[in-house]
Amino acid sequence: MKIAITTLLSAVVAGSLFFFSNNTAMSEDKTPAKAPVVAPEHQQITLGAGCFWCTEAVYNRLDGVISSTSGYMGGTRANPTYNDVISNNTGEVEVVTVVYDPKKISTEKILEWFWALHDPTQVDGQGGDIGPQYLSAIFCHTDEQKKVAEKSKTSAQKDHKKPIATSIKKATKFHPAEVYHQDYYRLNKNQNPYCRLVITPKMEKLKLENKKDVGE
Repeated sequence: MKIAITTLLSAVVAGSLFFFSNNTAMSEDKTPAKAPVVAPEHQQITLGAGCFWCTEAVYNRLDGVISSTSGYMGGTRANPTYNDVISNNTGEVEVVTVVYDPKKISTEKILEWFWALHDPTQVDGQGGDIGPQYLSAIFCHTDEQKKVAEKSKTSAQKDHKKPIATSIKKATKFHPAEVYHQDYYRLNKNQNPYCRLVITPKMEKLKLENKKDVGE
């Protein structure tokens, strides 16, 4: 069943919570997380859809997804940190790299969720999170993924009056984000107002809030 594509966040609410999304948990573990291991029978695709906390929370709940890891892709720094990325001059995009079992969930379905979880027509970020690090992007790890992504984008455009701004590119080196960014929603949804007021409503609209978190 096709997932309804809807604008899930108001810019006013997201903008008012920008402080929380960028200043919470700064004292926590800033060690880079480990990159995911991709088994031969699995596939990997990397997606930018605004704040990676939101994107990771969605993919962590989907049947067939092995792992979703927050990180950075597309820039020039050898080992970018979160503080580097939010400086807006590294070229990195906040992304989630999704490892999935194609026998359980197709690339088409992965991308169907991608179009549903954010506004792909926004050209300057996502909601109140403005800047090049929040741009909508699909980073493909295979030529076949690129073909699927282009077709999926064409199909998704039918649901939007404005042109879709999502870029489709070949994946470059994935840099895992700091440990405190990983599985952020599950670990902080009861403490961080950004989780409660932005991510939780999104999960409820996508009918994912009551699905079991990965690792629980």
